[in-house]
Amino acid sequence: MAAALAILVLGPSAAAVLPPLFLIPLHFVCFFSLLYITTQRPEMGNGGLYSFAYIYLTGNPVVGEALIRRGLLALTGYVLCGAILYAKHRHQHQEIRFRHVVQKFDLSKPVCLWQLRMALGVSLVMTAGQVFGVERFMWMGFACASLLSEYPYSANTFPRFWQRIVGAVAGSCLFFVLYSPLPESLHSLLGPLGGLCLGFCTDYRYKTSMNCLGALMLGAGIYGLQGAVVLRIADTIIGVAFGLVFTMIFHLLVASRFLSKPQTK
Repeated sequence: MAAALAILVLGPSAAAVLPPLFLIPLHFVCFFSLLYITTQRPEMGNGGLYSFAYIYLTGNPVVGEALIRRGLLALTGYVLCGAILYAKHRHQHQEIRFRHVVQKFDLSKPVCLWQLRMALGVSLVMTAGQVFGVERFMWMGFACASLLSEYPYSANTFPRFWQRIVGAVAGSCLFFVLYSPLPESLHSLLGPLGGLCLGFCTDYRYKTSMNCLGALMLGAGIYGLQGAVVLRIADTIIGVAFGLVFTMIFHLLVASRFLSKPQTK
C-alpha cells in the first residue's frame, strides 16, 4: 500500500518535468507496478480504481507546497487504511510474501497478459497526449484504460469500443442540454448528480454517460460549454481508437504466442 501511494504521489509529478524520451518508461514502470502489486484479481475492480487515480493525477500534476499537501493526504489515507487492514486482516495470508507473487509472473496466464497490455497501452497513449500537447489528454487515458481494463482478457474489444463512444456522445449531449438552461449557481450540482446516477447504473454505456457530467462540469469552466463537449468526445474517440489498434497489435505480436502455452501453476 505504501508503494502504491508513493507511485501515485511521485509518478505524475515526475512525468510533468521529465523529457519526452523518459515518459514511456516512467509511465510503464509506474502503471505496471501499480497493477502488479494491487491487482492479482482484476475482477474485483482494483485495477480500474488505481488506473483511474494514476491517470487523473498525471493530468493534474502539482509541485511545491501542493505536492507536499498531496503527500500528506496520501499519508493520512495510508494510516487509516493500514490500521483497518491490520485490525481486520492481519491473520490472513501470513505465509504469502510479495516475492512469491513476483515469482508467479507468467505471460501464459491471462491475468499477467492483462496487466502487461493495460500498462503498456495506457503508457503509450498518455505519453502521446503529453508529447503532442493534447488538451485534457487524461480523457484519452481514461478511454483507453477503460477499453483495456475489461477482464477476463480478450482480444475482442469492439463491443466496449462502440459502447464507450456511444456513452461519451450521449453523456456529452445530456450535459449540454442540462447545462444550458440552468442558472450558473446550479452548474456545480451536475457533477454530484452524475455521481449519484452512476451508482444506479449497471450497463457500461450508462456508466460512461454519467461519468461525463462530472468531467464536463470541470471542463466547461476551462474551455466553455461547447469547447468542453467537443473536446470530451474527440479525446474519447482518439483514446478508444488507439486502444483498439493497440489491442490488435498486442494480441498478434505478444498474446497469441503465450496463450497457446500451457499455464504454470
